[in-house]
Amino acid sequence: MKRRLWLTLVIGIVIVLAACGNQEKEPDVENDGVEEQEPAVENNNEEADPAEVDELGDGDVEVATIDLIDTEGDSVGTVKLTDQDDGVHMKVEATDLPEGTHGFHFHEVGKCEVPDFESAGGHFNPTEASHGLDHEKGPHAGDLPNLEVTADGSVDVELLAEHVTLKSGEENSLMQEGGTALVIHAAPDDGVSQPSGDSGDRIACGVIQ
Repeated sequence: MKRRLWLTLVIGIVIVLAACGNQEKEPDVENDGVEEQEPAVENNNEEADPAEVDELGDGDVEVATIDLIDTEGDSVGTVKLTDQDDGVHMKVEATDLPEGTHGFHFHEVGKCEVPDFESAGGHFNPTEASHGLDHEKGPHAGDLPNLEVTADGSVDVELLAEHVTLKSGEENSLMQEGGTALVIHAAPDDGVSQPSGDSGDRIACGVIQ
């Protein structure tokens, strides 16, 4: 009788253990066992469209920087041009130039071939006026005030070129096809003599394109 009770007890324990083993967690049927992915995060760090940046910035103000070279092809300075409603603002910074007063003009061709810079052609003169800021039928659009170079050979000056623009398509635009040039001469411009104010040789030149 006791043996039968022990046998019954053992069988009961085995059945209970078997039932517990079948209760292991099964995969989530709703997700088909596939790991849930996190939603994509929207990227708000895209670069701005360059065209939009220009539109939001000062796209209506054109700026050009000219590198000046001497008759040996060495750099002697820069001229920064900024287009304004009343002309082109010029910031001239140069060194290693002869002391004294020098003629200063925009020329009609964007070439500065050493040593004489004759490749720059004549003065920029789209209206075919007479030369000279003091001439009654002048000036050329490219005529500028003389530059004053100090004893140490430097010049640092700002001036306004009233008769030109950097806006393309305008008759008096310096941004012509093939470019234009900026030239410093050896002697002063007398403001009236034809065709270039008796300002002598060309000693420095920079291309505008």
